[in-house]
Amino acid sequence: MHTNDVGDMNAYTKVTALIDFNHPAVNEFRSSLELEGKTDTEKALSIYYAVRDRIRYNPFDIRFEAEALMADKVLQKGHGHCVDKALLFVTLCRAEGIPARIGLARVQNHMGTAKLEEKLGTNVLAPHGYAEVFLNDKWIKCTPAFNKELCERLGVEPLDFDGEHDSIFQAYDRAGGTFMQYLEDYGTFADLPVDFIREVMEKTYPNLFDDKGQFLLA
Repeated sequence: MHTNDVGDMNAYTKVTALIDFNHPAVNEFRSSLELEGKTDTEKALSIYYAVRDRIRYNPFDIRFEAEALMADKVLQKGHGHCVDKALLFVTLCRAEGIPARIGLARVQNHMGTAKLEEKLGTNVLAPHGYAEVFLNDKWIKCTPAFNKELCERLGVEPLDFDGEHDSIFQAYDRAGGTFMQYLEDYGTFADLPVDFIREVMEKTYPNLFDDKGQFLLA
C-alpha cells in the first residue's frame, strides 16, 4: 500500500506541483462558494457538494499530463473523472487551510454503464479516486465523483457527506441491487502519484495502451 506519513500535517496543507490552490481560477471558484465565516466542517461540506454537482462526472476523459490534471483545468472543462474531482476537492480544502489528501482504490462497478465497461473490457475501475479531509481531529473519507444528475439517471441516491463519517460509495441502488464494491485500497497520498496511476491502469487495462504506451481512451 502506498501511504504517506500521517504525522507531518504540513504535507497535506501545502501547494504542490499538481495541487495549486493559488491559481486565479481556483480562487474564483472558491469565492463563489461564500466560505467566509464558516467553520472548517461547513467549508468542507460546501466544497464537497460544489465539486460533486457543479463538475460533471466524465469517466472517459483520462489524461496523464500534469497540466491536464490540475484543478484549474478541471474547472475550465466543467467535468472530470473521479481522480480529477477528488484532486479538485483536495485543492479547494487546502486553499482554506484544511488538511486534505488523495486516496486511490480498486473498485468493482455495478452501475450498468455498458459503454464504459465495453471500452475497459471489465467492470473493475482502477484506480478509483476519493479524498480524505482532516476535520475535528480525524481523517474522514469522501467521494465527490458522481454528480446528482448522473445518480438520478442510474437510479441510485447521490452520495451525501456530513463531515463526520466516511462517505466512499453507494453500496446499493434504489432497487436494492449492488452498486459498487471496494476491492483494494491503495492508500493515501500528499500529491497525486501520476506514475503510480499509470502503472495501475496499464496493469488493469492492457488493451487500452498501444505498443508505444499511448493511452487509447484519451
